[in-house]
Amino acid sequence: MSDRLPGAAGVGRALHAEWTKLRTLPSTGWLLLAAVGFTILVGYAAAATLRLGECEPPQCYEDITKISLVGVRLGQTAIVIVAVLAVTAEYSTKMIKVTLAAVPRRMTVLVSKLGVVTAAAMLAGAAGVLGALLTARVALPGNGFTAANGYPPLSLGDHLTLRAAGGSVLYLGLIGVLGVGVGLLVRDTAGAVTAVLMLLYGSPMLALLISDLRWQHRIHRYSPMDAGLSIQTTRDFAAAHIGPWAGLGVLAAYAGAAVVAGAIALKFRDG
Repeated sequence: MSDRLPGAAGVGRALHAEWTKLRTLPSTGWLLLAAVGFTILVGYAAAATLRLGECEPPQCYEDITKISLVGVRLGQTAIVIVAVLAVTAEYSTKMIKVTLAAVPRRMTVLVSKLGVVTAAAMLAGAAGVLGALLTARVALPGNGFTAANGYPPLSLGDHLTLRAAGGSVLYLGLIGVLGVGVGLLVRDTAGAVTAVLMLLYGSPMLALLISDLRWQHRIHRYSPMDAGLSIQTTRDFAAAHIGPWAGLGVLAAYAGAAVVAGAIALKFRDG
């Protein structure tokens, strides 16, 4: 037991140090607020402008849960910047040398950064997702999306809505993990942010330029953003490129690969 206590205490101190560094970055609070705000505002705009038109039940259904959560696609950009800055801010100021001198176990530093960034991303994500669902619940009935027309009010009591909401929060947590991994690998804020955003948004844009439907399907299926956000699907599963949890697994694989590469860079490159 005594052998474990110093290790646990060391991890606790490292977590506290990483939280202090992230909290005291001037941009962190604003970026997390932006992640919440973008998720809510874009989701509300999508829900408020949606109209129950000619395509009505039982012929087809709008996935109002997925539409209400579309703001996650924009809100994630702020999470990416927070995650990258949690790493690159130390390299730009050379403070990483102080960190590694204080915590010689580099994997402890990595785990602490991942823990703090993931927690911050998921807390902001939870606030944004809940806000988006709440505002959409208010806006949708006025546009014809009522229980009488086959659209019950959005509620976390519905297991599909709960999965979409919880999965969106997990998605943003994984985006934070991806940002930390790429930040450790690239060590430059602009370069790392650009790399992550290109990875997220580049493949869907590439799919738009390809006419072959099979290749479009493959790109969407293995794109970290499109695959990961399949967790938001609550209707018309047959049209999805990949299953909800399998899609989140694809994003987890990207994030895991980035962390492994970043861990290798942290271990074998000087701070």
